[in-house]
Amino acid sequence: MSPKRWKGMSRRQFHRAVVGAGALALGSSAYAGGSSTLRAAWVGTGSRGSRDVQDFLKGCDGVELVALADVLPDRIKNARNMLKQFGDKVTVTDDDCYVGFDACDKVLARDDVDIVIHTTPPGFRPQHIEAAVEAGKHVFAEKPAAVDATGIRRLFKAHDKAEQKGLSIVVGTQQRRMPHYVELIRRVQEDDAIGDIVGADIAWHWGNSHWHFHNRQPDWSDMEWQIRCWPYFTWLSGDHVVEQHLHNCDVVNWVLGTPNTCLARGGRIARREEKYGNIYDHFSGVFEYDNEIRAYSGASQIKGGTGTVYERLIGTKGTLWVNRGGGRITGENAWEYEGPRHDGGQKQFQDLCAAIRNDKPVNECRRFAESTAIALTERMSAYTGQKLKYDWVVNSSQENLTWPDEKMRMGELPVRPVRIPGETKLV
Repeated sequence: MSPKRWKGMSRRQFHRAVVGAGALALGSSAYAGGSSTLRAAWVGTGSRGSRDVQDFLKGCDGVELVALADVLPDRIKNARNMLKQFGDKVTVTDDDCYVGFDACDKVLARDDVDIVIHTTPPGFRPQHIEAAVEAGKHVFAEKPAAVDATGIRRLFKAHDKAEQKGLSIVVGTQQRRMPHYVELIRRVQEDDAIGDIVGADIAWHWGNSHWHFHNRQPDWSDMEWQIRCWPYFTWLSGDHVVEQHLHNCDVVNWVLGTPNTCLARGGRIARREEKYGNIYDHFSGVFEYDNEIRAYSGASQIKGGTGTVYERLIGTKGTLWVNRGGGRITGENAWEYEGPRHDGGQKQFQDLCAAIRNDKPVNECRRFAESTAIALTERMSAYTGQKLKYDWVVNSSQENLTWPDEKMRMGELPVRPVRIPGETKLV
């Protein structure tokens, strides 16, 4: 490179130019900017994302965080303070921070980004994953996949396009990477440990009704209030049966696949004040599968209520009990897991980086969308009071909770009414 081309370069530009000049020598190990380092951008710099990014930086060698994006500037400030502990693995400057509803687009326009870590409220997820794949970026996406049926179909298309482009999409359904889940379900699927499955029972009951709740401040617009309190608005979270109970639904999907129908009920008993948005605080449902298999589902967020989170599979030879704390099989082949344990947080990023480096793409987007659609079916059934076919929700429902582009700004935004079963229409 001629001396003239170095003149006026920033330290970062100089570094990237030097790295780019050595790209040919690196061969297939070269990534964005010709570097052997995998570079990531983080979109949605809230608390869940903070845990994910720490897992990424702690669990993976040869990685660098180069950009941050959020609609709230204070979130970026907090994130940068948290990231100071990682030293040279984080090279984010003021110029690498993007604020606003177009912040994700600005990140995707950068040619020095290999991976985009998406941890925004899920209402933004389908369009962000879609755009990342279009831009040729590998993706990590937190759960759930979407908040409505049209979002599910967008993700099916994104999955197919990622396949065509050889891109990896790894998702935050951590149970799939927890050693005890993997081994227990392997025994069920491969060793016939509980025999033929005849039923299932899944639950996420939480004695907490103030998760991510913030009292509204006088200077917050409607939009800012809803984004800061995103779990309480269906267009942003999908309701807690989608945002949280999705984990349980994904475990059942792992073993039984997608259901045929769902009949669910739910309501809003403890969260009666307007400050709690428009979500329910409890759900219960019954999923029906082939061979008269039924899965019973329950989810609640009620302060002072009993908390219990688990998945149970009932077979002709025994029963599988499992949750994040451990698991066991009872019956003819009784067995309890006593091996190593981890929460799957670092493993999901290690798998993503390995897939990229080994040129063996891992694409979890479709099954991610399918599991989310199970939870969506339960929510839509409870909101309307109707028994629904899963295939109808996935293939035919026109429900679209996303606000039009002109509403995507910090300003007035009406809160949609709480759904009333028997009155709320199917769309």
